[in-house]
Amino acid sequence: MNGFENTSALIAAVLIAAWVVFTWHSLHSYALRENPEDKNANKNDVPPLLIAYASQTGFAERLAKQTADMLDKAGMPIKLLSLNMLSSEMLEKAGRILFVVSTTGEGDPPDNAIAFARRILSKSASLSTLHFGVLALGDREYVEFCGFGRRLDEWLRHNGGRPLFDCVEVDDGDAGALRHWQHHLSLLSGQHDLPDWSPPRYANWTLAAREQLNIGSAGAAVFHVELTPQDNEDCVWQAGDIAEIGPEHSAAAIRQFLETCKLDGEQKVENNGATHMLSRLLARSALPSPNEAVDLSVPELVARLTPLPHREYSIASIPNDGAVHLLIRQMHRPDGSLGLGAGWLTEYASIGASVELRLRRNSSFHAPADDVPLIMIGNGTGIAGLRALLKERVGKPITRNWLLFGERNAAQDFHYRNELQAWQAQGRLERLDLAFSRDQAEPVYVQHRLREHAGKIREWLAAGAAIYVCGSLKGMAPAVNSALAEIIGADTLESLSAQGRYRRDVY
Repeated sequence: MNGFENTSALIAAVLIAAWVVFTWHSLHSYALRENPEDKNANKNDVPPLLIAYASQTGFAERLAKQTADMLDKAGMPIKLLSLNMLSSEMLEKAGRILFVVSTTGEGDPPDNAIAFARRILSKSASLSTLHFGVLALGDREYVEFCGFGRRLDEWLRHNGGRPLFDCVEVDDGDAGALRHWQHHLSLLSGQHDLPDWSPPRYANWTLAAREQLNIGSAGAAVFHVELTPQDNEDCVWQAGDIAEIGPEHSAAAIRQFLETCKLDGEQKVENNGATHMLSRLLARSALPSPNEAVDLSVPELVARLTPLPHREYSIASIPNDGAVHLLIRQMHRPDGSLGLGAGWLTEYASIGASVELRLRRNSSFHAPADDVPLIMIGNGTGIAGLRALLKERVGKPITRNWLLFGERNAAQDFHYRNELQAWQAQGRLERLDLAFSRDQAEPVYVQHRLREHAGKIREWLAAGAAIYVCGSLKGMAPAVNSALAEIIGADTLESLSAQGRYRRDVY
């Protein structure tokens, strides 16, 4: 068996029939209706986003419903259905689909996806207009970890489907991986303050240093941030891993909320079995509107509070640095205020302040074996994850490293310039190719550099190189994917991905 689901091939047909009946019933009783005149009519007739699940004992189905609830509350029209109810015509006509699928046996589909696998996955389809995301559930104790989810993801890509983000794989219900899925849902919905299903268990770290790297840039401010552990046992991670940050509101925002609601911030309150100062609890919580809160008693207000959602950042350092380094671009809300995570780490938190942080393993972006050449491609703050990989490799030392990096202007936006150029001069970074889009009349991006050096790309791949991409999901990542497909062929690129030689950490 593989994953959370138990399977019984002898009763597969019965279960399929049962699932069909159940699903049709649930679609009529669930808050997100199939009838386009219900929810969809209230959302300006926007085509619904389909959420299709493949579940054996109900875990994948529950996650699909949580996904649907989350997006529905964000104002998106949704249609939920089991995978067996998804036809070729629906696939080819749908604009966007999210798949939540488990694996049974050694890479087999659950019972309510057997018919889909037989009817659909065994054939080709025209999916050039489909944008999709896959949440794959599995257990690494089994050889075919997330086998069905991976097979579905590869089939969708092979038939022209365009991933909204890379497949999210969940090992034995890992809460961190599920929060990563929620992170993608927040980006997809445009609602970045949606609550976590399971808040991280943070450790306390100290904000040790902060420096703006791109003063005078045409783009938003970018900061190098350093966080040191208050307990050295927490200082364990690997290049490629992720930092989950527990953000806080600014002190000014909390003072204004307290004044508007005529509350005493120093009042002690009980929450989840612990005693807090009201102002500290508010700082870490999603706040109701002052108009709503002003009529609530303090116990009623506290009962309504939920923790602020976490923020994710690629770690730009290795444990030997003694600190987690982050590279953060300030983001602004429509009203001009700073985004939650960027505001907390780049402006509101003072040097020496305690910051809640959890390290999350991201094995899909860990470095390849020592003897494997590595081609790294990134733009903007995507240099963070690639810097960590480089630090790990040059410290061994491993010299067959090639970095292709893009930003706006070399004078202001060449993040970690001195470090990268020093590694190049020392022979630890064999190639460094740069693309500063605004330093010439015609914009130049990393995908252009790839095409310019197509022969070298093929040469490095023939020598066994792996390709790692880190940076923006919109623009850079698909453009790089297209350029690589042109250089080596889409089938070869797909094969590299299946071998783990083409990996991406994009956002």
